[in-house]
Amino acid sequence: MGDRAVASGRTGDRAKNPARGGRSGAPSGAGQRGRRRLSVDERREELIAAALQLFSTRAPEDISIDDVAAAAGASRALVYHYFGGKYELYLAALGSAAKQLSDLLEPPTEGSPLERLRISLERYFDFVESHAAGYTALLRGGPADRSGEVGEIVDGIRQLLLSRILTALEIEAPPPVLRITLRSWMASVETAGLDWLENRDLERDLLERLLVDHLVVLLHAAGNHDPSIGELFDRLAQEEMGR
Repeated sequence: MGDRAVASGRTGDRAKNPARGGRSGAPSGAGQRGRRRLSVDERREELIAAALQLFSTRAPEDISIDDVAAAAGASRALVYHYFGGKYELYLAALGSAAKQLSDLLEPPTEGSPLERLRISLERYFDFVESHAAGYTALLRGGPADRSGEVGEIVDGIRQLLLSRILTALEIEAPPPVLRITLRSWMASVETAGLDWLENRDLERDLLERLLVDHLVVLLHAAGNHDPSIGELFDRLAQEEMGR
């Protein structure tokens, strides 16, 4: 009975009077003593973590508020209290995932520009793999309109990735040809990520190396249209040869 009370959110009375239930409830009481009282922010983060775990294994449209409540050991009323509904919970979960990606993509400080890019790409695919269903929903459409707040989160992730690439290449303000080239490559990275999640018939590290090679080829081609990119390509080639 104690576990069922926790699952339905009726923990308040037992927290105030842990002796309820007598010795016959000892196993349940022991579990409750191990569960510390959470602050508002901690409880909210716990619910988001449960939602992210579900989104990593199932498409968002297949997940209900009841699913999240059960995964977090909370009541559906509590989930509604913190988020208002499924859409708000979805936004919060995506925002949390985007923050995790931002932390993962913190610019490396060692190695050549291409080596730093390889590290960032590896971390990006760490995110893709650990949030597979959510990543797919982001790029192919989910329960929300991607032109609204979800779209802003997607665009924010893309801007973050672009800034990390520029940092790795030691470029502050990209000229138009370079900006278009990098954004085209990013679209290839997203498409490759979706294809890999669907088929998984290529080793991930091989895919990452392939994508870096794609960028090198694109930079070489872009150098034919902008001399500054040609200079960037020559510098990258020299640094790679000197490794």
